Amino acid sequence: MIATLLFTGFVLMMLAGVPIGAALGLAGAACIALANADAQWFGLLAVPQNFYAGLGKYPLLAIPMFVLVGSIFDRSGVALRLVNFAIAIVGRGPGMLPLVAIVVAMFLGGISGSGPANAAAVGAVMIAAMSRAGYPAAYSASVVGAAAATDILIPPSVAFIVYSVLVPGASVPALFAAGMVPGLLAGLALVVPAVWMARRHNMGQLESREPRPAFWQSLREAIWGLAAPVLILGGMRMGWFTPTEAAVVAVFYGLFVGMVVHRTISVRDLFPILRESGELSAVILLVVSLAGIFAYSLSTLGVIDPVAKAIVNSGLGEYGVLALLILLLITVGMFLDGVSIFLIFVPLLWPIVQHYQWDPVWFGVILTLKVALGQFTPPLAVNLMVSCRIAKVRMEETVRWVGWMLFAMFLVMVAVIAWPQLALWLPAKLGY
Repeated sequence: MIATLLFTGFVLMMLAGVPIGAALGLAGAACIALANADAQWFGLLAVPQNFYAGLGKYPLLAIPMFVLVGSIFDRSGVALRLVNFAIAIVGRGPGMLPLVAIVVAMFLGGISGSGPANAAAVGAVMIAAMSRAGYPAAYSASVVGAAAATDILIPPSVAFIVYSVLVPGASVPALFAAGMVPGLLAGLALVVPAVWMARRHNMGQLESREPRPAFWQSLREAIWGLAAPVLILGGMRMGWFTPTEAAVVAVFYGLFVGMVVHRTISVRDLFPILRESGELSAVILLVVSLAGIFAYSLSTLGVIDPVAKAIVNSGLGEYGVLALLILLLITVGMFLDGVSIFLIFVPLLWPIVQHYQWDPVWFGVILTLKVALGQFTPPLAVNLMVSCRIAKVRMEETVRWVGWMLFAMFLVMVAVIAWPQLALWLPAKLGY
């Protein structure tokens, strides 16, 4: 009865417009109080304890730092320089600007680790450029929103950091390495429908008239941005710093590039950058801490084991269960953000992972791919929301374009399920 109330209360509060973090915390606290009806105030002492326990984990320190990196690189002009360099390589012509948008979003994903920040940085540059070249605004928003979803796979990834906190058997370096190949495959998969649709519908007819940037000059301007993922990921691989320390190094590197090299960030700009990243980090970490109360309720009420046993004994078999989870999580991904999905569902799904002896790192990549699909699946896709706002179009207008890109990334997820070594080869090679 109390377990039913936990989920019913959570869903009703969500439908009523209560923020996701508050809905998690209130539903969890209410059920803790009901479960300890004879000594409510004593039972409610678990609420502040689990609020702190959900937040007091060392890997989570990386989240505000990587969010700050995204804000710094957004304002430093790195995205524009990377776009010019990419155009200098691939040239001008129908379908080339969408290709550039996807490649640059993948590259920036290896710096910021935040999908909405990535969509904002790439969208601010690419949507205007694609509009001048003759691409429809809804198509441009679809491409940018889908491309930004790859950042959740390409390290550093906030979602992988949260998953590593929830699953002891999956380290952050192993997850970062495991996401690299699927992330690159997802980006390449998006290129195919994006270019095909552009050419089939005769988009970008004005693109070939735009000047092509000089290669060596654009390389010189983009070199500092190109070096950022090498510094972050290379430093972790060489053992110079941990993922959390890498985030701090990336912040100072971004400030050096923005304030000294490009001189696009002044001392006056630091306060708005810090405020913006502080607000976004606070939202993420507040959801994480309040989800700790919800997770405690799940475990103490004995919800997890019956749900896991019901799924395992459903007669669907291993791949049937996996298909059921894919359908469930992609559907949920249309309405919730990635971090919330991890916090709610990983404790529920972990006994199933253990039952079938799935590799926790591989399952983390599959789960993250599902969340990536949800980030640009209407009606409530966080990345698509940002790109639509920049393009000044309604999300309904993107459906005809974004569907093909969803299908392309879905095929990548199927490939990673069929061939787990696509995710596990690189961690094994690097010794993780």
